[in-house]
Amino acid sequence: MTTRRYQSPVRAEQSRATRQRVLDAARALFTRRGYTGTTVEAIAARAQVSVQTVYNTVGGKAAVLKAVYDATIAGDTEPIPMIERPTARAMRATDDARECLALYARMCREIYERVGPLVPILLTEGAAGDREVRAFIDAIENERAIGTAGIARYVAERFGLRAGLSVEDASDVLWTLTAPDVVHRLVRRRRWTLDRYERWLGGTMADGLLEPGPRGGPV
Repeated sequence: MTTRRYQSPVRAEQSRATRQRVLDAARALFTRRGYTGTTVEAIAARAQVSVQTVYNTVGGKAAVLKAVYDATIAGDTEPIPMIERPTARAMRATDDARECLALYARMCREIYERVGPLVPILLTEGAAGDREVRAFIDAIENERAIGTAGIARYVAERFGLRAGLSVEDASDVLWTLTAPDVVHRLVRRRRWTLDRYERWLGGTMADGLLEPGPRGGPV
């Protein structure tokens, strides 16, 4: 007779709630103290759990930072890919190339609204050479590159790219324009509103990728 493992819904919910407390505590500490100034012990104390619970539910400090970033980008901890969320679905539903990229700009703006407080960690502590932060930055930049490559392929297949622009180059253009340090410079340093940033990003992406024309496609 085979014994099957069984985890009650109550216990599963308790585990999710504990993990969420850990992430909430870590987010608050990272944004206030930075990565270097935050310890696993401080995260555990703020979340009112043991240090071992932090390791068991999420992992070490670097894993916690990555988990916080991923949950903050999505806005929740639900296992729903970004491409399946409402703005991304609207982006895929439109038959207008410029509107598609305008919606992609809106998605980038929505992500920044959530993840903005963590961006200084990437810019300051990553530049300072912290090994764990550098590894974290490399991971999310690789993920961004995969994401922008997917958008570039989609635009190329659905609408076509401007003459002479390869899908690889289009991906690099999107990867550069949507970089966290670009929006940080414009919004935090140059005091742009997020509405202005969204309009600029959508228009600049469209101008860079598409042929001129009323729908962004071939004239």
